[in-house]
Amino acid sequence: MKKAIVLGATGGTGLAILHELLNRGIETIAFGRSSDRLQQLQASLGQPKHLSVYKGDVFDPHQVSAAVKDADVIFQCAAVPYHEMEARQLPLGESVMEAVNRLGKKIVIIDGIYPYGKALTPLVNEEHPKNPHTRKGKVKLEFENLIFSSRWDHARPMIARLPDYYGPTANKSSYLGLTIEAVAAGKPAIFIGGLNVPREYVYLPDAAVMIVELASLEEAYGQNWNIPGAGVISGKKLVQIAQKASGKIKPVFPLRKTALRLIGLFNPVIREIVEMLYLTQTPVVLDGSKYERVVGAIPKTPFETGITDTILALKKCQ
Repeated sequence: MKKAIVLGATGGTGLAILHELLNRGIETIAFGRSSDRLQQLQASLGQPKHLSVYKGDVFDPHQVSAAVKDADVIFQCAAVPYHEMEARQLPLGESVMEAVNRLGKKIVIIDGIYPYGKALTPLVNEEHPKNPHTRKGKVKLEFENLIFSSRWDHARPMIARLPDYYGPTANKSSYLGLTIEAVAAGKPAIFIGGLNVPREYVYLPDAAVMIVELASLEEAYGQNWNIPGAGVISGKKLVQIAQKASGKIKPVFPLRKTALRLIGLFNPVIREIVEMLYLTQTPVVLDGSKYERVVGAIPKTPFETGITDTILALKKCQ
């Protein structure tokens, strides 16, 4: 891979992958819809020579085609607003795949675990049945079917699936990001779900390493890949690590169904979280054995290190 483009480069996963590509010396294009944010991104990275930016609309296949035409690999990290997923996820997929198919390109789609539905095994591998019972899970399964549709006879896609994630670039783009940002700022925080159930989280810099490794393998395309974290951790332990790193201890309030429904009367994003709360009660934990067989060891930054580094990075930006 000599040249790559990251769609949605200013978002949480996009930024992490962008950093990994640049660290490897790969010529990279950052694609986004905001000129200001793209220029801020360039400035924050010190205007690296092997980074260029492209302002465009990911929902316009002609603009996507123009942006990706010289890239070897496209990383699709652009996300739709959480409360608009049902209406906009499939149109996004159609636009991106039409552009990629037109040019016969490789594309890595970054997605989540919703299509798996409820876990039937302690560890969920890529062959786990996909029988989602939620609206978002069903849309995400339709999205997967769209990506791997026989309509795209020239495109070469893969899907990389992440659990909930955290890291310096995560911001408010994940459930845990809401908690960590508030703790870093020394403010009272909310935590989605109960604090005592161990759940899986992946540190975004680790995820970016795995995703770029997969993108470099010809045989990885045409498949789903799990991107697991460093294990599971309870919300209580996670918050303790974050508070120690921030040097401030403020209350952290777990939000369960009733509280989320009340807040959701005024916040459409919070309202949409309610149907996914099963993941906080009976979590999906990803099996990474396929990655280990094909690529090698899974990077597993310890939670103490990853959370501490995330808090310190966020504090520098305050």
